[in-house]
Amino acid sequence: MTLTRSDRILRTIALLCLAAVGFALVSQHVFGMRPCAWCVLQRLILLAIAAVCGLAGTGWGQAAVRRIGAVLAAVLAVCGIAAAWYQYTVAANAFSCAQTFADRFISGSGLDAALPWLFGIYASCADARVSLLGVEYAVWGLILFVVCAALALWSLAGRPRHA
Repeated sequence: MTLTRSDRILRTIALLCLAAVGFALVSQHVFGMRPCAWCVLQRLILLAIAAVCGLAGTGWGQAAVRRIGAVLAAVLAVCGIAAAWYQYTVAANAFSCAQTFADRFISGSGLDAALPWLFGIYASCADARVSLLGVEYAVWGLILFVVCAALALWSLAGRPRHA
């Protein structure tokens, strides 16, 4: 089985997203950086992108499956960009992010109760405003989502090659 360029790109996106969620979990559970609702929503989006890209980039899928996966990944990345941008520009400056879309979505889905170590909301957006190397986590998330969108679109570029 030969992997196409698209397969490799989709797998790279999946690994980047899983690494980012792993980094967020280490930040939370080892360094005590409690996540807000928007942080948790971005984790969910990253996991969705990883799942889509992991399945689409299996190497045995049809070109159409890879293309659909890349389009879904790009759409999810745009959702992540919107979430990270909102967190950075609006939510982080508010006293509380309770009852925002992210809070209602995560709480309404039951993910925070089912997997609190992964999707638990433990801080307000203002309290969760943390920097790494002088750059806020929300901006790092924004950059990652932009990279994921660009990679997904790149995997769509060019002539599709069959495995």
